[in-house]
Order: sequence, then structure tokens, then C-alpha cells
Amino acid sequence: MATVVTIPEKLVEAIRRRGRLDIESFVLEAVERALGLDPREELEARLAIAEHMLRRAREELGRGDAVQASEKLYKAVEECIKILACLEGLEECRKAREEGQWWSRLLARAASRLSRRLGEPVILEAWEAGFDLHVHGFHEHAFDAEDVMLRLPPVENLVEYTKRRLRERLGGGHGSG
Repeated sequence: MATVVTIPEKLVEAIRRRGRLDIESFVLEAVERALGLDPREELEARLAIAEHMLRRAREELGRGDAVQASEKLYKAVEECIKILACLEGLEECRKAREEGQWWSRLLARAASRLSRRLGEPVILEAWEAGFDLHVHGFHEHAFDAEDVMLRLPPVENLVEYTKRRLRERLGGGHGSG
């Protein structure tokens, strides 16, 4: 279940002036950082964000908003890559924590390594679809809803794969929300 929070327009404007166009992602990331979660809580929170973003992307597609749907799908992929990289103890996870953020080069490298290590082509397929959505769908506004829909299945598959993998590694205690 999602809780709706209203943000004053002045804060939204300040966030946008700093180059952040996806306000929802910005707020979720800020809350996550502020909470100082333990590693297990962090992974579970990231999965909740991925699932939330996937739901929101479907809603945006239902309204015909390909731009926002593109960014929500990218965000779902990004969170899944972060989860899997940290679960697998990849160097990219350590480096992102050290640098205080995940750069796209770290995400791309992690996606390749994870796909090879785990023998899961869906990881790389979803990363490629997600990055394409981020660049062409969100930043360049080049995709319509049909273009975005074509890239939805690998993202859905990655979220499901990540959920299963997290459950296997951390035990059955994860609940979706």
C-alpha cells in the first residue's frame, strides 16, 4: 500500500532546478538515505521501490504518459541491479557505497557481471531495455506508449527474478509493499 504525501511546489521547483526531473525517485532516494537502514532493510526497501516503480510505470502507461513510464521502468531496473550487485558482493556495490551513489557505469558493469555470474540473460536484457528507456524514452522523449510497452516484459522479469533471489538469500521473511 502506498501513502500519498504532498510536497510544496517550492520544493518541487528547487529539486527540478538541481536537475532532478523525476521527483518521486528523488524523494524515495532521500528518505532511504535519511533512514540509515541496515543492509537487509536496505535491500528490502530497494525491492519495495522497484515494485512500486513498476506499478507506477503501468499506471503512467495507462494514462499514455510514455515519458514518466520510461523513467519509472528505468528506476525499477536500477534498483534491481543494485540489490543483486550487493547480494552477490560485487565490487560495484562497494564502490557505489564508497562514492555515495551509483553511477550508470557502475550499474552497466554490474549488470554484465551479474548476468554472466548468475547465468541470467534477463539481467542484461532488462538493463539494456531500462537504459534505452532512460535515454530515449525519458530524456529525449523519443518513445510513445507502444515503444515503452515493448520494453516492459524484461523489466517485469527482472523484478520477479530479483524478488525470488532476495527471498532465497535472505529467507522467506520478505513481504511486498
